[in-house]
Amino acid sequence: MNRHHSYSLISDETGRLDAVASISLGIPRSVFSLDSAVITLNGKPAKKSAKVKPGDGIVIEYDEEVFEGLEGEDIPLSVIYEDSEILVIDKAQGMVVHPGSGIHNGTLVNALIARYGDDFAASDDERPGIVHRLDKDTSGVMVIAKTERAMKELQRQFAARETEKHYTAIAKGTLPEMHGFIDMNIERDPRDRKLFRAVNGKERGKEALTEYKVLKILSGYSLLDVHIHTGRTHQIRVHLKAINHPILGDPLYGVRDPRYSDATLMLHSTTLEINHPVTGERMHFEAKLPERFIVILEKLSH
Repeated sequence: MNRHHSYSLISDETGRLDAVASISLGIPRSVFSLDSAVITLNGKPAKKSAKVKPGDGIVIEYDEEVFEGLEGEDIPLSVIYEDSEILVIDKAQGMVVHPGSGIHNGTLVNALIARYGDDFAASDDERPGIVHRLDKDTSGVMVIAKTERAMKELQRQFAARETEKHYTAIAKGTLPEMHGFIDMNIERDPRDRKLFRAVNGKERGKEALTEYKVLKILSGYSLLDVHIHTGRTHQIRVHLKAINHPILGDPLYGVRDPRYSDATLMLHSTTLEINHPVTGERMHFEAKLPERFIVILEKLSH
C-alpha cells in the first residue's frame, strides 16, 4: 500500500528548493524526484530546482510504498559499532538493504526487525532505521538509526552532505590522473529504467561529483579510493563507466573479463564519518577489505 506524506515550511535560506527543503524538513532529497511528488512554491507549482529565498512558502506532497507485514528473520550481521542510538555494520555483498518490488524477505530490514522487535518495525518511517543505502552487490560500512531522533538527525546529515564516505574499487585500465574528479550529471537510462547513465551538460539529470585517487596500478586495472561528494544511485559505477574505466565484476555497467570470471562487483564501502546524532561527536568507522578483494588483488599483482 502507499502512504501519503505532506510537508510544508517557510524558507529561512536562499538556494535550490529541494536542497533547502530536504535539510529543513529532514527528509531525503530523493523524494523530490519521485513520480508522485507534487511541489508548490508560494502556492504555485514548482520544479525541485526552483530558487527559493527567505520567506518563501514550500509544500511537498508525495506517496511512497509502505511494506507492511514484514517479518523478522534471523540473519547474521557483522557489527562494527553499536550504542542505544545507532548500529554500524559491515554489510555483506548480496544483501538487499530494504524490501522493494518483488523482494519482501532476506533484506537488512528483515534482520533489523528480528534484532530489535516489532516496535522497531512500527517506526513512522516506511524503511525503519535506513538512512542511506548500499547496492545489493556493494559491501561495506553502513549506519542504521535505532531511534526516531537518530533517524531524523542522520537523514538531515546525509541531506546536508555532512557525512563523508569512501569506497575502494578495482577499475579497468589506468585512469587519466592519479587524483581526479568526475563531474557529470546522472539520469535514468530511458532504455532501461533500472539503470542510470552519465550525461553531458547540466541541463539534464542530477548533479553528481565523484573524486578518486589511484592507490595502486595493477595488471590491466587500478585500485582506487573513491570519495563521493553526492549520493546518487549507482553513482560510482556509472561515473567510472562514463570515463571508460568500469568496475571489475560489475554485472550492470562493467565488461566481464574471462581471466577473472570469479570476480563479483569490486566495490566496497570502506569508511564512513558521521556526527553522532545525539552527542554530536565526529565518528569514524571502517570495514576492512573482504576476502573477495584479497583474492582478486593477489591475482592482479602477478
